[in-house]
Amino acid sequence: MSASSPDPARASGVQVEVRLVKAGRTKIRYPASLVADDGAHVVVRAPWAAEGVRDFGFVRFEPGDVFTEHYWRDRWYAVKEVRTGDGILKGWYCDVTRPAVVSGRGPGELRYELLVEDLDLDLWASADGGTVLRLDEDEFEESGLAERDPVAADAARRALDELELLVRDGAFTTLLGRPLPS
Repeated sequence: MSASSPDPARASGVQVEVRLVKAGRTKIRYPASLVADDGAHVVVRAPWAAEGVRDFGFVRFEPGDVFTEHYWRDRWYAVKEVRTGDGILKGWYCDVTRPAVVSGRGPGELRYELLVEDLDLDLWASADGGTVLRLDEDEFEESGLAERDPVAADAARRALDELELLVRDGAFTTLLGRPLPS
């Protein structure tokens, strides 16, 4: 087991502060509970962290919703499984991000920070797999990332394409460790 992997028996007691930054500023910060960390893939669970309801038109995030969030230290995206408080799957919201950075984690520590930089591109996949939406491509183009950091911009575009392909090919949740519902 690597130093970045907590003992699985103790994972439920580890608290994680998730910090999502965008354009160098903290967009949101919230507490979560560690579900798993194998050294590359970190999974946390947290309730909907924003105030009130966020209605996107294709899905509503609201108090009581539970997010099981998958982050990777070596991939340019994060996948958030969204369920109602009583367990009904709404779908998956995918953020294109730089690889996640974990800090403040040492042997025996029960608290650390997960830092994720949002790169604007997003993907939504409904629970039944029937709706797959690429989101915020206009915001990405307006962000200036392609001019400031063309390598990151290219990685972001490839990550969005990869996520969409995984969803459309039915291999998406294999990434998360379980098959898509039939």
